[in-house]
Amino acid sequence: MSFDARDVGRDIRELAALLGEVLERQTSRDAFDAVEEVRRASIDYRRGAAPSRGPVRERLSGLDPETTRTVARAYAAYFELVNVAEERERVRAIRRGRAEGDLGDGLDRTAEALADVDADTAQQVLEDVRVVPTFTAHPTEARRKTVKAKLRRVAEILRDLDERRLTDAELDQHDRDLESEVETLWSTRQVRPRRPTPTDEARDVRWYLENTLFDVAAEAEAALTDRVVEAHPDLDASDTADAAGTLDFRSWAGSDRDGNPFVTPEVTSETLEAQREAVLDRYVDALTDVRGALSHEGERLDHIDEFEARVAADREAVPVVAGDADERYPEEPYRRAVTAIRARVERVDDLRPGGYDDPDELVASLRALAADLRANGHGTTAAERVDPLVRRVETFGFSLAALDLRDHRENHTEAVADVLAREGLEYEAMDEDERVAVLTESVVDDSIGSLDATDELSETSERVCRRFRALADWHREYGEEAIDAYCISMTEEPSHVLEVLYLADLSGVVDLPDHCGLDVVPLLETASALANARDIFDTLVHNDAYGAALDVRGNLQEVMLGYSDSNKENGPLAAAWDLHRNARRLAEVADDLGVELRLFHGRGGSISRGGGPMNEAMLALPPETATGEIKFTEQGEAIAEKFANPRVAERELEQMLDAQVRARLRALQGNAQAVHEEWEAAMDAAGEGAREAYQDLLETDGFVEFFETATPITVIEDLNMGSRPASRSGERTVEDLRAIPWVFSWTQSRAILPGWFSSASGLDAYLDAGGDIDTLREMYEEWPFFRTTIDHIALSLARTELEIAAEYADLAPEHLREEFFPRIEDEYERAVELVREITGHDELVRREWLSESLQRRNPYVDPLNLLQVDLLSRTHLTEAEERTLRLTVKGIAAGMKNTG
Repeated sequence: MSFDARDVGRDIRELAALLGEVLERQTSRDAFDAVEEVRRASIDYRRGAAPSRGPVRERLSGLDPETTRTVARAYAAYFELVNVAEERERVRAIRRGRAEGDLGDGLDRTAEALADVDADTAQQVLEDVRVVPTFTAHPTEARRKTVKAKLRRVAEILRDLDERRLTDAELDQHDRDLESEVETLWSTRQVRPRRPTPTDEARDVRWYLENTLFDVAAEAEAALTDRVVEAHPDLDASDTADAAGTLDFRSWAGSDRDGNPFVTPEVTSETLEAQREAVLDRYVDALTDVRGALSHEGERLDHIDEFEARVAADREAVPVVAGDADERYPEEPYRRAVTAIRARVERVDDLRPGGYDDPDELVASLRALAADLRANGHGTTAAERVDPLVRRVETFGFSLAALDLRDHRENHTEAVADVLAREGLEYEAMDEDERVAVLTESVVDDSIGSLDATDELSETSERVCRRFRALADWHREYGEEAIDAYCISMTEEPSHVLEVLYLADLSGVVDLPDHCGLDVVPLLETASALANARDIFDTLVHNDAYGAALDVRGNLQEVMLGYSDSNKENGPLAAAWDLHRNARRLAEVADDLGVELRLFHGRGGSISRGGGPMNEAMLALPPETATGEIKFTEQGEAIAEKFANPRVAERELEQMLDAQVRARLRALQGNAQAVHEEWEAAMDAAGEGAREAYQDLLETDGFVEFFETATPITVIEDLNMGSRPASRSGERTVEDLRAIPWVFSWTQSRAILPGWFSSASGLDAYLDAGGDIDTLREMYEEWPFFRTTIDHIALSLARTELEIAAEYADLAPEHLREEFFPRIEDEYERAVELVREITGHDELVRREWLSESLQRRNPYVDPLNLLQVDLLSRTHLTEAEERTLRLTVKGIAAGMKNTG
């Protein structure tokens, strides 16, 4: 290695060479030759130098079981290393862009947008914008934590080779370190020996919050403030400080009970405690650094009243510590002040008195310190040493990330029925109006019922009641801000929302009209729920109980939209239009009812489940929904891809902030792209046609059996990927199957059907009804929603390999293969044709880096697919073959950079 500039090609070549050396050393020359021969044969076919994949298949079939496993392991490890190399290349691109002042979308574009408006409008936008990524623990992360740690170390070595000028001795040491990491990676078990527990999942999410986002979130917010000040010099950092708390982080890990019986109150308590401990430790470390920096001599300072008042309050809270600080720092008042602040932070979570009651008190002390520094001419020190900590406290509080509770509405209904049955009321026999009436009466007037445990409660009801009893304890112990939202899956009726309010009232978390410690968040997932949204919210807003709760919560209603199940139910094109149209309807309903709306977008990691670049998604949302506040889920491998590397994480956050600022600015100015009635009519026709084609496929007799035999779903269900079961009831139906394994299965088979199927049928339905291809082209050019939708479909089509998918289809009974696979092929070919016609481009993927990535990966994924098909075709597998099969699943997931 030398001082020459590095690129992704060099990184991959060197990592692959190291992997090859390790493979040969740890196994045998024959195993190494097998891996190489399979690789070359696969590349030859992809390049057109071989007429078929026959040589690949023949070489694989001639391997003994142990060598077969080695081949699978080698390709899986290769993709893990390629992913690290591509991440490093993205960091290079970010650094180049920053150096050249040309990163495209990001805060530079934000500055341009805000420069065209007056300072008051810029300030208003900052006050309105709030971006809330919410991390979930859904089982979509195929890698073990140990493997991720080793890959992170590889990434760190590549960073040093890339960014540091090293001596020859240092280069040699980095070479040895890199070889050691690859060597141990090869020797590390790739597939989890057991399912992760919810506590494991919460720990995993906490790592990203504590080790990456804690630092880069403050940097992103500071960069946004800097851009605003650059655009409007009449505003300064102190003017924008209160408005700069634009990022907030929440989590479902350790608190999402829907479909996961292992998330108990004990797990949630452990999660809350661990998160508090983690964030307080970071504050203590930061304050230690601040104390070390603020060595200012007291005689040179003239303190402001605000600072002296806060110092007095902090000293009074910890008098012994303050006395010790006087002796240690007699001439250094800032160090004395920070010592008291630090001591109060240390006591937040222990039995000693004097700890801060809430984060606002800590922020007040830090703000006073910063103000005093500025008043004494030390503005740079305040900006560099204290302001970042203020931002962190405002963002992460004392909880690191607030938790959302979630459960299925059927469980709440059962619990309410059991609780009221003890009072002689037959809740299950009541109609909707009667249920609303009895719940309202209990919340507003005298509480009916009790959460106390008795034998009269079913197991499900006791579990729900125990959670609400614990919620009151959590509020007392950790503060309401630590766990103040409750999401209701499959909400269909107003009573489903009132049931949670009723249970919270019985727990003491709600005491209307004066107090409501919980946002009740309906999750609208089905077509019927979305269509009935106006009636649901009209009933709730005008309900005496829920209306009072809204008043106490600032008249803000959060509504979650479920992308995953909507896609699985309706197909990608119909689901995209349904969600877009219904988001706009919800905004209109909220406006009509005088309620502020915060949409919570339940997006998956993959495009098939609503994933994709978040900044593009924000700008494609209906302008009516751009209230400034937006909340969305981040899950599975998408969390690692976006937030493991600090520079990538900072860039992701900056793009989110930029998109939301510009969306809010357009909404305030009323200059968002007008959506023509002709466009909406086109989407109505296309969406309905797509829904019919999609549902016709799923409802055709034999489709479930085809899906079960033409994808590795049975293997995926047994993988130790997450703590939550793959299906809701264990039945084999598409409806019962969770969206994640549904998408994961099609991704493994390279069909990626959930990302594009029925889109062509839908567009053809519009065209057959008199529509015009030129209108679709116009929509693509001028309507962000339609352009983003088509681009996502195009990407799914580009990642689809029907030749490989056909290999899986051959595993199905012949009559099912002939029934379904030709339909899939025809839909794919027509979709490719239509996408090209609409976009005007021959290539499905026009991002050069993405096209190169696909070309780089495909020849290596193909052999894993062929190997997986061979193993799936066997009636009985040995234990070694079972392990190899699971390795192929992991390897393909790494190669596709996607599970569910």
